[in-house]
Amino acid sequence: MFSAETTEDVRVKGAKVALLPVGSLEQHGPYLPLTTDTVVACEIAKAVAERYPVQLLPPITISCSHEHAAWPGTVSISARTLYDVVTDIAASLRRSGVPYLVLVNGHGGNYVLGNIVQESHGAMALFPTAYDWADVVAKAGIETPADEDMHAGELEASILLHTHPELLQPDFRAGDHLATDRRFLLTQGMTPYTRSGVIGMPSRASGRKGELVLNGLADMFAGHWALHEGRAAGQ
Repeated sequence: MFSAETTEDVRVKGAKVALLPVGSLEQHGPYLPLTTDTVVACEIAKAVAERYPVQLLPPITISCSHEHAAWPGTVSISARTLYDVVTDIAASLRRSGVPYLVLVNGHGGNYVLGNIVQESHGAMALFPTAYDWADVVAKAGIETPADEDMHAGELEASILLHTHPELLQPDFRAGDHLATDRRFLLTQGMTPYTRSGVIGMPSRASGRKGELVLNGLADMFAGHWALHEGRAAGQ
């Protein structure tokens, strides 16, 4: 859905923090859509924006999905390109009066985002962090350990069940597949570890778990917001 927000709406809000959802266009097995990571990133950003006076940006929908290149539908850009796009967006926001940018990442393969945030010296943040995810999935009752629920599994299917159940194929619960030892993933991609493209347990997913995850992440953002407020007060 397109936003009806106008330039006057943005001016009146006067946000000093922008949220940029970063998703991907990559295979999520036969059952979840190519846009899964983008949907997840957007839903997290939306949950946060409902609680905080932020400028919510449209998502980056294609990112670094090279480990999924063997599956049809996957499209990637280079880490260099993603770096340039994100830093250009941050610079543009600063020129329009928004000094802080939070990257709401929905795809674990976007490793370069961590480097971008580090180089920003406090002008950017990455959310959710691995610690945020760990806290939230435990409280939400996600059963599959994080190292096993890597891709198109319980967590992602639960978020989709809560927000966009129509995007899931009816037989998505038949997709369970585990591959705990993935030591050559960065060099060989996903193909040595899964034929379907799934590494996880979507059969365990529920809409209630997805709801708890999103609410929990919105709660977790309070710590990141406090850091922003502290920096703003110190200027």
